[in-house]
Amino acid sequence: MADSRSTSPRAAPAGSPTGVPPVRPIRKVLVANRGEIAVRIIRTCHELGLGTVAVFSDIDALAPHVRMATEAWCVGGAASADSYLRTDRILDVARKTGADAVHPGYGFLSENAEFAESCAEAGIVFIGPPAPAIRAMGDKTAARKLMEKAGVPMAPGTVDAIDDADEAGAIAEDIGFPVLIKAAAGGGGKGMRIVRRAEDFEGAMEAARREATSAFGDGRVFIEKYIDEPRHIEFQIMADMHGAVVHLFERECSIQRRHQKVIEEAPSAILTPELRAEMGAAAVSAARTCGYVGAGTVEFLVDADRRFYFMEMNTRLQVEHPVTEWITGLDLVAEQIRVATGERLGYTQRDLTMHGHALECRVYAEDPRSGFLPDPGPLLRHVAPSGPGVRVDAGVEEGGTIPIQYDPMISKLTTWGLTRDMAIRRMRRALDEYEVAGVETTIPFCRFVMDHEAFTSGEFSTHFVDDHFSPEDLERGDELPDDVLAMAAALFVDQFAGRGAGAVGGAGVGGGAGGAAGTGAGTNGAAPGHAASRGAGFSPWRLKRG
Repeated sequence: MADSRSTSPRAAPAGSPTGVPPVRPIRKVLVANRGEIAVRIIRTCHELGLGTVAVFSDIDALAPHVRMATEAWCVGGAASADSYLRTDRILDVARKTGADAVHPGYGFLSENAEFAESCAEAGIVFIGPPAPAIRAMGDKTAARKLMEKAGVPMAPGTVDAIDDADEAGAIAEDIGFPVLIKAAAGGGGKGMRIVRRAEDFEGAMEAARREATSAFGDGRVFIEKYIDEPRHIEFQIMADMHGAVVHLFERECSIQRRHQKVIEEAPSAILTPELRAEMGAAAVSAARTCGYVGAGTVEFLVDADRRFYFMEMNTRLQVEHPVTEWITGLDLVAEQIRVATGERLGYTQRDLTMHGHALECRVYAEDPRSGFLPDPGPLLRHVAPSGPGVRVDAGVEEGGTIPIQYDPMISKLTTWGLTRDMAIRRMRRALDEYEVAGVETTIPFCRFVMDHEAFTSGEFSTHFVDDHFSPEDLERGDELPDDVLAMAAALFVDQFAGRGAGAVGGAGVGGGAGGAAGTGAGTNGAAPGHAASRGAGFSPWRLKRG
């Protein structure tokens, strides 16, 4: 998907017109993440001729990203707080391996301003925006103030966080119900409550504050007018260190469960060229206002009258970035790395065009028949689809495990076609080809959406699940025979009993001998070790078939 320009990162020239200091070339990248996004970043780094360093928790010792990287180091236990969120251990590994840069992916430390600052202090390039931009846009009330200054349309509401329930209730009455109570310090649907009646407001505000405190350690909330039947449309932006900012068009993200995206597409079926230009200009203005550099996403809500309102800015690479890559031909990770070295964007807004239509279905280990509850466990079978216009970004393999400690994503399935109809037909075919056993998945739900008239006609909103879906709409597939399940489970256990010891060995960061998950003495109490296993993924199905 990379474009045809040179892929060799180079430093910005000294004494550039904007006074941008030169940045040393990047030769080795530490990927501070796991799963499909770590795999995806490592692949682009290798295409660019860059060395890679993977970090992993002890339960990820046999994960694909560990085997794919040039080298890999364990940074702690299964809990994110003991591994993927340990900035001290991650930076220590970066120093010891000579990594020039850190790519945070999405989630974990990707929108942590303190981590970006720590990288800079250590002389390591953070492949992402500067810390002040992360901090400004990460606080939703601060972001609203900036967007108000930039003239970006916003839904009526409070600019500052509000603590007093009586005052908040009065403001809600003035705005007019329904209103939305939102966490000031985060997103993803956490700390969010829709309130349709005044008598429900106080209880909803208290619940939102409790949830925000639990999720983000910050109970501040703000209020805005709730937009009924909205479309969730976001714009991908890219900015360099020299003041150039462009948008790479939009993505529609309205098919959601629990306020979290599950199906995305690019472009949106409802934007006219005029509305696209207006929203794109607003997104570029938002990025300029906060001094943004790198890849980011400006998210909007669009109402039934095609009026749009700023929602938030995500200061990182998005999960759904592959659909933008399909329609633009750009490798967004390669663009991030180029920008991080100080290179200028090689294109202007006029140079960018859309080609065709792309869809993404997130394949989660979740049961859509049970309210999309996570269903972690062994992945006994995983055969991904292929063929023209199909791309699968997976972070696990057949014989691996979907752990309970992390997001239950199995893969991102994307398709491309010259038209939206062609992309949908390819997605139907790809979903039908996809084989997964051992866990429940969102594949049946995605297939349901692809066939639903509301989706195919483009006439849907973020309420699609509430309006059109019920668990009874999905037929449960044939269960595997008990003897097959028993055999697969026994072989799966044997895999870890027989291969776990010493599968990931070598000297630990702190000099200790590595074990199953780098069980030597390591940095700050971690148990790091080099990954030595590079074998094919384990599969009881291969054994069954002889």
